[in-house]
Amino acid sequence: MTEKRIRESLVKQLERRGMNAEFYEDLINDYVHYWNLKKDLLADIKDKGLRYETINGNGVSVEKANESVVNLQKTTATMLKILTELKLKEPVQEQENPTDGYL
Repeated sequence: MTEKRIRESLVKQLERRGMNAEFYEDLINDYVHYWNLKKDLLADIKDKGLRYETINGNGVSVEKANESVVNLQKTTATMLKILTELKLKEPVQEQENPTDGYL
């Protein structure tokens, strides 16, 4: 999935709902920003793990919790809140052929 596809999908879903105000576009931009941040956080967790070793100010090796884990949870929660504000919990299905006589 790419940033472009996510943005296009969100815009398309909002258009189907008649939600075309600039306010919604700004929320989509925020969502995409958090999506990119989420990818970075996941990469950091994959690289460092849940905990990692570092040297503290006294020169002693210590194990620390990876803050990306907590930040990932916060980022995901924020993304879900944005989707709720956009009323996009579930995608709106496109009609296959609106002139075929079936609902």
